[in-house]
Amino acid sequence: MRAMLLAAGRGERFRPVTDHCPKPLVEVAGQTLIERHLGRLSAAGVREVVINLGWLGGQLRQALGDGARYGLAIEYSEEGWPALETGGGLRRALPLLGEAPFLVVNSDVWTDYPIEQLVVRAATLPDERLLHLVLVPNPEHHPQGDFNLESETLGDAGERLTAAGLWLARPRLLDGSDETGPFSVVPYWRRAIAAGRASGERYDGLWADVGTPQRREVLERSLRGD
Repeated sequence: MRAMLLAAGRGERFRPVTDHCPKPLVEVAGQTLIERHLGRLSAAGVREVVINLGWLGGQLRQALGDGARYGLAIEYSEEGWPALETGGGLRRALPLLGEAPFLVVNSDVWTDYPIEQLVVRAATLPDERLLHLVLVPNPEHHPQGDFNLESETLGDAGERLTAAGLWLARPRLLDGSDETGPFSVVPYWRRAIAAGRASGERYDGLWADVGTPQRREVLERSLRGD
């Protein structure tokens, strides 16, 4: 199975650290965010990973190499700067991701979600399903949430939750798009949901969007048990 780590963004809210360090190389509890993801992906049975490069992408390539020390084969999708956002980045990387369902992970989240569950789900994803989202309870900085979930159905009913930055997709998710340059993937999520071709699940374990230095500090205190 292949996975894509979204790692091209500027990390504006993490400045000035991200003026000279790409956000995925920010450390939490002594380990960079992206290396933790790579280790967990490898442990879950993923063997091929695509990483998109934008802001200070050369530092990521230098730090991670070909992935062999993580038990992975890493390929890089070069975007340059400005980067292509989630949708444009995914479109650029599609030739590297193959035809089967693949896993996408935002590199700036921290979670103990069991990745192997998504690996298993990907292998049994119904052919008509284009998308599966992991959702979490709304954090303080995003109280309005993103999507409604009832059982595994995304739609108008159920509890309002926040997208966790962990999802499965088929390459066909972007079919019919003629957008070029930077664009968000979220409208294509919504299109799949409206067509009844998406599912979701709620996760109540550890999860954090490490979007600011303050959120990183809160997470580190929590991990220390403070």
